[in-house]
Amino acid sequence: DSIFFRDGVRRIDFVLSYVDDLNKEWEKKSCNKTQFSLMSDLTFPGQESEDGKIYFVKIHAPWEVLITYAEVLNIKVPIKENDIPSMVENPLDCMLAPLRLPEKVMHPEPDYFTAPFSKEKQELYLIHDKSTFFSPSMRNRIVNYILTRCPYGTEEGKKKFGIKRLLNNGTYSAAYPLHDCQYWKKANDPNCDSERYTLYMEWARFLRFYKEQPLDLIRKYYGEKIGIYFAWLGFYTEMLFLAAVVGLLCFLYGLFTMDENMSSKEICDPTIGGEIIMCPLCDRECEYWRLNTTCESSEYSHLFDNVATLFFAIFMGIWVTLFLEFWKRRQARLKYEWDLVDFEEEQQQLQLRPEYEAKCTQKKKNPVTQEMEPYLPITSQAVRFCISGTTVLFWVSLIIASMIAVIVYRLAVYAAFASLMENTQTLQPISGLLTPQLATSVTASCLNFVIIMILNFFYERIAIWITDMEIPRTHMEYENRLTMKMFLFQFVNYYSSCFYVAFFKGKFVGYPGTYTYMFNRWRNEECDPAGCLIELTTQLTIVMAGKQIWGNIQEAIVPWICNWWGRRKARNNPENLYSRWEQDHDLQTFGALGLFYEYLEMVIQFGFITLFVASFPLAPLLALMNNILEIRVDSWKLTTQYRRPVAAKAHSIGVWQEILNGMAILSVVTNAFIVAFTSDMIPRLVYYYAYSENEDSPMSGYINNSLSVFQISDFRDRNKPKLNPENLLICRLVYRDYRYPPDHERKYLHSMQFWHILAAKLAFIIIMEHVVFIVKFFVAWMIPDVPSDVKAKIKREKYLTQKILHEYELEKLKERL
Repeated sequence: DSIFFRDGVRRIDFVLSYVDDLNKEWEKKSCNKTQFSLMSDLTFPGQESEDGKIYFVKIHAPWEVLITYAEVLNIKVPIKENDIPSMVENPLDCMLAPLRLPEKVMHPEPDYFTAPFSKEKQELYLIHDKSTFFSPSMRNRIVNYILTRCPYGTEEGKKKFGIKRLLNNGTYSAAYPLHDCQYWKKANDPNCDSERYTLYMEWARFLRFYKEQPLDLIRKYYGEKIGIYFAWLGFYTEMLFLAAVVGLLCFLYGLFTMDENMSSKEICDPTIGGEIIMCPLCDRECEYWRLNTTCESSEYSHLFDNVATLFFAIFMGIWVTLFLEFWKRRQARLKYEWDLVDFEEEQQQLQLRPEYEAKCTQKKKNPVTQEMEPYLPITSQAVRFCISGTTVLFWVSLIIASMIAVIVYRLAVYAAFASLMENTQTLQPISGLLTPQLATSVTASCLNFVIIMILNFFYERIAIWITDMEIPRTHMEYENRLTMKMFLFQFVNYYSSCFYVAFFKGKFVGYPGTYTYMFNRWRNEECDPAGCLIELTTQLTIVMAGKQIWGNIQEAIVPWICNWWGRRKARNNPENLYSRWEQDHDLQTFGALGLFYEYLEMVIQFGFITLFVASFPLAPLLALMNNILEIRVDSWKLTTQYRRPVAAKAHSIGVWQEILNGMAILSVVTNAFIVAFTSDMIPRLVYYYAYSENEDSPMSGYINNSLSVFQISDFRDRNKPKLNPENLLICRLVYRDYRYPPDHERKYLHSMQFWHILAAKLAFIIIMEHVVFIVKFFVAWMIPDVPSDVKAKIKREKYLTQKILHEYELEKLKERL
């Protein structure tokens, strides 16, 4: 169980594995392997096989190769220990001591001034030991860079190169760097740091959920790209704590004021709600019913539809700005601490993708470098983009079609639920809580969630396929294009049903006698007498919670089962024969898009807690609990279930930052519309201030005022119920509507109160948006993106680095003279 060759000196930087088969392709694959190893600058000592089937090729990068490519990749290395005084100690540190990790874990190496490596200036750098000067993560990044660009022949005039092509055609079965030890015990080799064991013990176990993350050690072991993800996820989780507390207080306010809600009191009152006869919920089959049968659902709707809803919507608009602005500051501090200040984009990302170089045979001169490089003709690009755009539109249309299918399901079963609950005595005990609207919403939400997951499964593969077909020029272009495709799809897939319930359901219903029908067959849905907000809450809870539960099962259990199944063959071998490369070979592959899916999952969650949070104040609390688990699940699976990923640099979360900014702006608009059009707040306020006739209890009479009157004799045959045993003359509309009564000259047209409420809703949207946007932009202006102490340290470090380099050049000049 070692990461060194038998001499104990040379480190195994990378491992290639292949299966020894004897088919017709074997000779060709063997030739490819031989050419690949000969063309590479790396050394490929020895091939070993413990089971006689899988062979392992261990790769070592010699010193000369490392320093050559360190210069090519512009890797920064230490030149002098940092002598800038550390920050002033926080007086609260003693209170936070239980959350802290040991200093050796948090900061595993000293802080240095660094400069890009140069072969000609090796004396300048702090090279105490050549074998440890480059960290294992730096070494595997360099080796991976070489392997992805190593040529090994030509085919039909096209160059063949890169380990990825050899992996795709089956020449090699895997390529990966090694973990440094078992995760549950330290390595026996004293030269091994056993960082994997430390990460597992101090970070990946769930019992450490309350501890801070060892970001410096994560960065050292996995690279900056993975480090920045966990830094962002940890910061997002910390900020969620504040939103979760405020959301919980708003929920508790609704809980404690349930008994004071005049609307539900009137609905539940036998002399008020019990005397109000409601129009049938469906055509022909449904009967007239009394308003007080919805007593319990109206009481529960107050939990989410109250004055605190408005406060929380405004608060979340400001919270999201604070989150994004403070993250920029946190990111700036990490950039300084991780030597990423002058790092615009990774050199490897700016390099052409090997797939681009292989598929683009035409060349033209680069105006900057004046060198010939491959390019994709405009005509080919246009054709590929047309195919890509058409495919994306088709899948987005498929989502919309599936949403329409769910709406049709809602309309079809709504009448069935309404008739069933009215006519079935066994359902009477729960009919007050489980109304036909709510029963339809719950079943439709579950069906919608299943469709979402099925479409997700197929589209992930389609998105990768069409992005590959576009042949993006660089790694950054590839990730950005894939990100936008996947996010667009996920946005429509996850949020379309919530947008329907929030902004369309119950808005285009018509009224008895002139109901609106979909496809001239199904009557459009009406909101519950308590409003549509409770249904939006139901939809949001099922989709959000279901996605989080399914995501954690998929992330944790699936890799564990796959590894358990793969390790069965090793049980018969003694532990001393189960080598480090075989152990890692049996693990799952994290893949180049591993982080992409992690970011996507969290950004979709971010949308749930911002775009629709006015309907569900507990959404941030659900997200907080999920994220506490998510950090440990991600760290556990990365440390124990996956091969060690190739280290990569990143100075930010990339295009996800722009997506979060866009969602933050959109969330202000959606929450303003939810409060105005989905909740019942504005109609209540208009009644309170303009139409109430009782000074002692201003909200009394609101229910009677908000439900329009309809004369039963005006029913059309298509809508009229079959039975009217009580010989009723009038019924009331199920949903909030303001129309003139049957005896008015403007019979059934919208009353002046309707237009007053509509004007109040539009005014509220404009005022709320402007207030929140002004506060958002003021907060963003007030908070600088880079902390002042970090700016000072960056300037100080640049000055000292330039001084050291200048003194070095002077010394060299003196020696020459």
